[in-house]
Amino acid sequence: MILLRLILSAPNHKFKLLQLDSRGVRELRLSRERFKYYSYHASVLARLRAELRLWLNTRSSDIVICFHGLPPLLPLKGKVVVFIQNRLLVESKSLIGHPLLTRVRLTVERCWLRFFHSPTHRYIVQTPSMQMALQKLWKDANVSVFPFAPVFETKSIENEFQHGKKFDFLYVASGESHKNHLNLLEAWRILADADLRPSLALTVSSEAFPQLCAKIAKYTKEHSLDITNLNLIEPSKIHKLYQSASALIFPSTTESFGLPLIEAKQLEIPILAAELDYVRDVVEPIETFDPHSPISIARAVKRFLDQPEPTAKIHSAEEFLSEILR
Repeated sequence: MILLRLILSAPNHKFKLLQLDSRGVRELRLSRERFKYYSYHASVLARLRAELRLWLNTRSSDIVICFHGLPPLLPLKGKVVVFIQNRLLVESKSLIGHPLLTRVRLTVERCWLRFFHSPTHRYIVQTPSMQMALQKLWKDANVSVFPFAPVFETKSIENEFQHGKKFDFLYVASGESHKNHLNLLEAWRILADADLRPSLALTVSSEAFPQLCAKIAKYTKEHSLDITNLNLIEPSKIHKLYQSASALIFPSTTESFGLPLIEAKQLEIPILAAELDYVRDVVEPIETFDPHSPISIARAVKRFLDQPEPTAKIHSAEEFLSEILR
């Protein structure tokens, strides 16, 4: 939504026709005077109706931007550009852990992407690792890397926490399973067992992810953790939130871009992140970890707090036998 809003607000560019999810229309608050658009409810029938309208309205001189990451179902006369943001559509990783309906939708969309691919389509992705993943699917794919993001200027930001940070760590992410909140919670428990309780701010929507929010609240209470879930943050307030934290921690296991990494980098906030390709595509984190290991996440936090764990002392064979025989 952030990137779509940037596209639509770009000066000196006119769009002949927009086709949008009705939820996006409400959030974008589009003007009928500026844009001609059709909105569709999230249903299979509505999506098919949108595809048919696209086919009927496209001329040979048109450029069609598929911002939802899927090629058209019907062959179009114009030039087709597919902007792919979802790595889950490109890779074949297991979808276990996602809700059933999400697994069904992603499976259908994976098939859609593969079956309706055409060598004449141009694909745009945001990172080199996404480009390589897409070219593994099709050697004939025309794939360009062209990332874009909002620009934050540090000096222009009025920050209520300018003279002190409210949170030690911040994780800007929704509540999908690949965002890896459960391993992050377990890492914070491990830190608490070592008598370390850094503050952590989360941004999980209680409306969209009530079960995860309940789990965060329960875990925080049971283990006396300093974790605050701020719920969904408005885009206009996100830059202030970044500057209220000493560091960004980003344990997500799968991303096509990782926009919060870009935003934190622009604001010169230290980043602790998973040691994965998508991270190194866009930033140089100050500490990295294995996102699948809560111990690894906790150790990275300790290193950042200048309290690293001592490494194991290696003994001799003689000392080993003495230990057994004593």
